[in-house]
Amino acid sequence: MSGDGEPVLILGAGLAGLSTALHLRGRPFMLVEREPRVGGKARSERHHGYTFDLTGHWLHLRDASVQALMKRLFAPGDLVEIERRTGVYTHGVMLPYPFQANLHGLPPEIVAECLTGFVQARIEEARGRPQPRTFAEYAEARFGAGIARHFFVPYNTKLWGISPDELTPDWVSRFIPLPDLEQVIAGAVGLRQEGLGYNARFVYPKTGGIDAVPEAMARALEPAGALRLGTSVQEIDPLGRRIKLQGEPDWISYRALVSTLPLPVLIECMQGVPPAVRAATKRLRAVPWRWLDIATRSPVPIDEHWVYVPEPELPFFRVGVYSNALPAMAPEGKGSLYVELTDRSAEPDLPSIYDGLARMGAIRSADDVEFAFVRDIEHAYVVFDEAYEPSRTTIFDWLASVQVHSCGRYGAWVYNSMEDSILQGMEAAQWASR
Repeated sequence: MSGDGEPVLILGAGLAGLSTALHLRGRPFMLVEREPRVGGKARSERHHGYTFDLTGHWLHLRDASVQALMKRLFAPGDLVEIERRTGVYTHGVMLPYPFQANLHGLPPEIVAECLTGFVQARIEEARGRPQPRTFAEYAEARFGAGIARHFFVPYNTKLWGISPDELTPDWVSRFIPLPDLEQVIAGAVGLRQEGLGYNARFVYPKTGGIDAVPEAMARALEPAGALRLGTSVQEIDPLGRRIKLQGEPDWISYRALVSTLPLPVLIECMQGVPPAVRAATKRLRAVPWRWLDIATRSPVPIDEHWVYVPEPELPFFRVGVYSNALPAMAPEGKGSLYVELTDRSAEPDLPSIYDGLARMGAIRSADDVEFAFVRDIEHAYVVFDEAYEPSRTTIFDWLASVQVHSCGRYGAWVYNSMEDSILQGMEAAQWASR
């Protein structure tokens, strides 16, 4: 890349953008963020002594380079390690997570259906069953018809807002625990199966609020003045390697461009986009999010950090308890929760939501709610449908041709973790330093 005196331009000061800037190792950069503070989706809100993240943001550290970064950014003890406590509320009972390995407590006929289906699925796999095309087919092929019917299909229908028949199974390889037959049988007879999955442990800032992570990253940036907050992108000229920021008359030249903006937002800002790329961008889909931040006057009755809720009649699909993970997230003797709603468009039916939460034991009663705020995110989970892979390939092939690197959860248009976004920023810094 040419233009060594010009900055590396980074769009978006979420975890991926901040990580990119941190790992440029002295190379000049300009980090542009639309919001008045850093963090992207890894932000926190505080009200009357309660702290709420943008739903659950638990940091799972598996990579040595990210572990080393956290040790550099935080003093010993400033991040606490927590062992996951997660449940599944279904058929009126709270099961340990994951459902497929902890069937004990369900009605006996459902346990029998799930066990029989799991064994049959393993037999058919050994016979060479065809590769599943959809997520619904994957769930049945991997776990059996019973487990698919009682958990995976209803839960994912609520989460994605579309039928699992519209989803491909491309995103599941790391995120869904895969117990073996012995574990499934043990869980069915009451031997609790814990520690399965990629997120069995997580770390969290001791003082409360996941925003401590991006803020620590921002403080470590040199020079600090290269961070431009409250600044939006107006237009990008990738062939001329220049960008125009909202409200500024002059174009800014750049050496390399790293974007963590949502992929459709980036393409909309760019000049000279081929029609095929614009058409591919229109085929990208994402699920919006609507949830409630809830403050309670007393501690939350359940012990779990978060609970999956596949029951179709309940108006939410996941409930998390910040104050169970870290008491500092709520005033002493009180609680803080997030409740992810199935309906992302209608005004929330609070009496129905509170009734459902009381039924599963997440609150004592509606009277225990001190206040609740409705929250929304436009892009939450990207949709892995049949158009996903070809559309994304078309877009990224063109971005590579104009030397634009798009990364992060929404820049790469993937389903990933906070650690993954930090790692993608490290990779982007290497790309920009070539």
